[in-house]
Amino acid sequence: MDWRVFLVVFSTVFFAELGDKTQLATVLFAAERTASKWLVFSGAALALVLTSGLGVILGEGLSHVMHPKLLHYIAGAGFIVIGLLTLVKA
Repeated sequence: MDWRVFLVVFSTVFFAELGDKTQLATVLFAAERTASKWLVFSGAALALVLTSGLGVILGEGLSHVMHPKLLHYIAGAGFIVIGLLTLVKA
């Protein structure tokens, strides 16, 4: 097992998810007095696992038709666009 890849992916996703809309939505659901905290946790965890799985499948598929470096450029540009849109809305 390549622990370096595991740690890079884990830390990248972990820090990217801190304070994002998904975590804030989870906080709001967990704040409901009648909501089961285990169900909120399970639902949020399963959703993250499934979306991560889709990302892996999509990335693996795209790597057969695009150079991985191009995928990095596209992802980077996407993050920049999202950041600029967030700044414009602020």
